[in-house]
Amino acid sequence: MNARMVSILQHLLAADAPVKSDYLAKLIQVTSRTIRSDIRELDEFLTKHGAAIEPVRSRGYELKITDNRSFRALLQQLFLSSEPDDPGSPGYRQLFLIKRLLLADHYVKLEDLADELYVSKSTVQNDFKEVKQTLQSYGITIHKRPNYGVKLKGDEVQLRFCLSEFIVSRSEEQGGTLHAALRIVSPREMTLICGIVLEQTQKYEVTLSDIAFSNLSIHIAIACKRIRDGNRVAMLSTEIGDLRGTDEFRAAEHIVELIGKELQLSFPEDEIAYIAMHLAGNKWFAGIEGQQIEDMGPEKLLDRNIYELGKGMLAEIDRDLNLNISRDTELLIGICLHLKPALNRVKYGMNIRNPMLDHVKSNYPLAFQAGVIGAKLIESKLNIAIPEAEMGYLAIHIGAAIERQRMNTRPKRCLVVCTSGVGSARLLKYKLQSTFGSRLEVAGTTEYYKLQQVPLHDIDFVVSTIPIQLPLSVPVVVVQTLLGGSDMGKIESLLAGEAEFAFHYIREDLVFLRQNFTTKEEVISFLGQKIYCEGLIRSAEGFIGLVLEREQAAPTAYGNLVAIPHPIIPQSNQTVWAVCTLQQPIDWGDKPVQFICLLSIERNGKEPPAKMYKHLMELVDNSDIIQQMLKCETYEEFSRIIVKYKLY
Repeated sequence: MNARMVSILQHLLAADAPVKSDYLAKLIQVTSRTIRSDIRELDEFLTKHGAAIEPVRSRGYELKITDNRSFRALLQQLFLSSEPDDPGSPGYRQLFLIKRLLLADHYVKLEDLADELYVSKSTVQNDFKEVKQTLQSYGITIHKRPNYGVKLKGDEVQLRFCLSEFIVSRSEEQGGTLHAALRIVSPREMTLICGIVLEQTQKYEVTLSDIAFSNLSIHIAIACKRIRDGNRVAMLSTEIGDLRGTDEFRAAEHIVELIGKELQLSFPEDEIAYIAMHLAGNKWFAGIEGQQIEDMGPEKLLDRNIYELGKGMLAEIDRDLNLNISRDTELLIGICLHLKPALNRVKYGMNIRNPMLDHVKSNYPLAFQAGVIGAKLIESKLNIAIPEAEMGYLAIHIGAAIERQRMNTRPKRCLVVCTSGVGSARLLKYKLQSTFGSRLEVAGTTEYYKLQQVPLHDIDFVVSTIPIQLPLSVPVVVVQTLLGGSDMGKIESLLAGEAEFAFHYIREDLVFLRQNFTTKEEVISFLGQKIYCEGLIRSAEGFIGLVLEREQAAPTAYGNLVAIPHPIIPQSNQTVWAVCTLQQPIDWGDKPVQFICLLSIERNGKEPPAKMYKHLMELVDNSDIIQQMLKCETYEEFSRIIVKYKLY
């Protein structure tokens, strides 16, 4: 199987409905003919491993599993491998070259590398163009010496981070990170290192997560290898001074003393500070019970500066997104405990991978947007750059708080609209209260003609005895004054969350189909100008600038050919979606995109963003809807699809 076939299999696995070849071609950036050829070959391969690809008339291709055990074994073999599947592919060779050079303690000749890969020297030279570019992002260069070969050059700390990324982190799913480290030191030495780290961190009450414990042990193993090869870190005296005297530094001293004695290695102070730096970048809050925090108050137990920063973050997020999380003490404590090691990681330039990042961005976009807002506040206050991986970890904390809110939801609130007089309105109100009890709170009653004057920001739905033609931001249930049996069912569905949210974000004058833009900047500028022309924002330039700032923080391509750009803080008078489809996919943060929804949230916070994001993600996740929308040439066709899928 080549890399394209693996990608096709991944998309078919993720799809809930048949997928067309032209859609797969856009995702993988090849022709439909190539996709059809690959599918034929892939189908032949899968029939030997408990699965098949079946064509579905007029709908595309569908994956059918015939032998679960055999197919699971295949998936394990394919997707638990950290390297590209085809040894003949450029990606495989480039990854091999990076690993080979990182582990080498001397110059390596290109001829030897070519022999190891069973390719020509010219092929290796060609691969080195990509290898060079990849390593440059770590500040590492390739040094050539005539008659000797090539060797990596760069800051020792960066070289070690690179070793961690390519030798260790990419093997996380292949038996664990510690398994990968056996290639750096012997199994006996790795066991020894882990034992000493465990003993000393427990002694000094430095609490580590499983991942942090593994990472620390790996970085110490890398340090042992590099010291043996004659390479040592050189840290700034100010950095050493910041760490000296801390619990982390004392723990690091004892760790290296014990390891050095067992492995006959000498660790200078720079190396001790390097290990202390990793402890500081991974430590969890230790020694204080949850009840103790509750009794004394988090402001007395947490670092004052971190506490104020965490409070400021949550307040900023509430101002922009109206999530009502700024008074969530559990979230504040979680954020503060996370921030201390996170800021140490950023301070020391430590690389960190977030294996959940894509999942968080795709499935919890509102929480991720909150993470971006929080990260931007930190950047403005501390003058540091927060990487996207750290934004993802902040989003996980915020996402947990949002889910916790849903678990502790208040009763649904409704407004009663009745035209038959006060008596009938009261009868309807009391009937609702007696039928649904504590699950439903009737906020009040009003006449139809007064409805536009009633604020609906804290109302979940309206119960009316007549049809309502006015555009409202909440669902409307039309019932009889005395509430019949079918009326009860309608309200029960709303209380259970089954009814569709009355959806009014899409406007015909902000839908643009089959456009010819070639860059994301062109699309964002075009849609921003259109939103401005509709009088929804004060300044096109300011709005577009904030959208581009959000893209710079973290690209908003979510897969499935979809991107959802939006300003980093709400700007418009009401929540709208400006939609644009393209004739051909464009590159958007290394992902192909053909369907763009520029999201502009109402700046006064009245719109319920959680519901809006839920509907938006229903659209993003449905490849069938996206495929149909990309073919639309008129707004009438587009709106029919929206109505068909009950999104409007």
